Amino acid sequence: MDEVGVVMSSLIDTNVFDYVNVLDKAADASWLRHDAISNNLSNVDTPGYKRQDVDFQAQLARALRNSRYTSMDAKVANLKENHLRPVAYTDYAGFSYRLDGNNVDPDTEGVYLAKNQVTYQGITMSISQEFKNLQAVMK
Repeated sequence: MDEVGVVMSSLIDTNVFDYVNVLDKAADASWLRHDAISNNLSNVDTPGYKRQDVDFQAQLARALRNSRYTSMDAKVANLKENHLRPVAYTDYAGFSYRLDGNNVDPDTEGVYLAKNQVTYQGITMSISQEFKNLQAVMK
């Protein structure tokens, strides 16, 4: 096995990809949230439609809070990927300020969409930086 193969094998055996794995889950959640918001905007005139959303941030915060007195590296290493599954949910299912029962506000959804786009860009930049760090270590 050549030197690069040994280094890669060593990296795979360690927890060096823990942050990348969490960032990958966050990117998936952001993508799912984009789809939910886009679907909300598509159904703004559908009577009785209830908006959908994804709240991965609260799920991640709960998962990190489970190990309160450890370093961030240890918290991320202890995260179980199966506990970080982004799921869409119906928001305010019993609430509607419109007579037709629809609770989508296009202005609010536009703000959520813009915020989510910035979030997704930040996540992808972080993933890219993690791989740049790995490349620097391997040199």
